[in-house]
Amino acid sequence: MPKVTEEHAANRRRQIVDAARACFVRNGFHQTSMQDIIAEAGLSVGAVYSYFKSKDELIGAIVQDVGEHINANLGSAVGADPAPDLDVALSAALNVMESQLEGLFRLAVQMWGEAIRDPAVGVHVTGVYETVRGHYSALAQRLIADGRLAPGTDPLAVASVLLSMTQGYGLQRVLMTGLTQESYLNGVRAIIATVGNQPNLRG
Repeated sequence: MPKVTEEHAANRRRQIVDAARACFVRNGFHQTSMQDIIAEAGLSVGAVYSYFKSKDELIGAIVQDVGEHINANLGSAVGADPAPDLDVALSAALNVMESQLEGLFRLAVQMWGEAIRDPAVGVHVTGVYETVRGHYSALAQRLIADGRLAPGTDPLAVASVLLSMTQGYGLQRVLMTGLTQESYLNGVRAIIATVGNQPNLRG
């Protein structure tokens, strides 16, 4: 039998993961069967099961892929020189997550539920959000050093709020209608301006 090259194996794995992601975005984790994924991938049953033994393994692989994508792209987006303002960084993060991975927010909402159900998935999901928060925290530290955030500001607290804004946008985009990234960011900027003009709100 011909030897399967590493490149061939990686391409085949990617084909299966992409098929699973398309099915999950379209029908959800629990309404998608392995047979659905096999049909979407256009491969034999044996070919798919030789890479992934279960749907749970595919869910874990997708979560890991999402984390790697965000880590690679968000780091460069918020790590620009000079350091971007908070609203610009948030906009960059939303662009990375929304435009470069089809259906990411719809998957993210499902991943939250899977993280509670399956501890192994929970580890991956927590890792993704810790990565995002870490990038935001590093940005906050740079803004403090530049004098654009007040001395004594807790970078992790700032990062946690930005992470909540990122997650909140994604949740509303999935569950509600009428929200645009522009209107959301305008709201964020209004809040930032209000806090900036009222020293008693700064803590």
